[in-house]
Amino acid sequence: MFTGIVEELGEVVGLDADGGSARIRIRGPVVTADAARGDSIAINGVCLTVTSITDGEFTADVMGETLARTSLRSLRAGAAVNLERPLRADGRLGGHLVQGHVDGTGTIVARTPAGAWETVRITIPPQLARYVIEKGSVAVDGISLTVSALGPDGGPADGGPPGDHPWFEVSLIPETLARTTLGSKRPGEVVNLEVDMIAKYVARLLAGRTS
Repeated sequence: MFTGIVEELGEVVGLDADGGSARIRIRGPVVTADAARGDSIAINGVCLTVTSITDGEFTADVMGETLARTSLRSLRAGAAVNLERPLRADGRLGGHLVQGHVDGTGTIVARTPAGAWETVRITIPPQLARYVIEKGSVAVDGISLTVSALGPDGGPADGGPPGDHPWFEVSLIPETLARTTLGSKRPGEVVNLEVDMIAKYVARLLAGRTS
């Protein structure tokens, strides 16, 4: 379990394909300081298992299903990634409950400066839109963020390019811009999305009552 509070901007050192899977190597001296083989670390919101640690770098195996469903498939050596260790039982829940299980991917369609912060608009797969509410929480590349606005589609009338995907907006403070990958990602880039876990459970329970 994670909280969506990024601890460190790591760097991809290598990504080696192995058939339909891959092995990723990342430099992250902060998150590896007390990590051991078998521990979990979230990489851009994807929970992976540490397979080895050497001098501030760690490796993790990425199965084909994860590559197909997340943006990890597009990582290259030198890319920055958001890193977070799991929540300790005696730690503070600074963001929201994040599992590290990506529900889908979205695309950044716009960035709008607003003084010291920026508003970022991101498309969301239609099947996930029901779980996103204004002022609710969503994890974007493993970052716990508050939804500031929602829209029915990404079409020109809503300020975005043609499309049929719903969208949501998040407002990024200077700290988030400086300490996470969202500070440099541009329109057209893909991000990992994890919707609120509680919303998914509630929807499942309600579906069972009405069926």
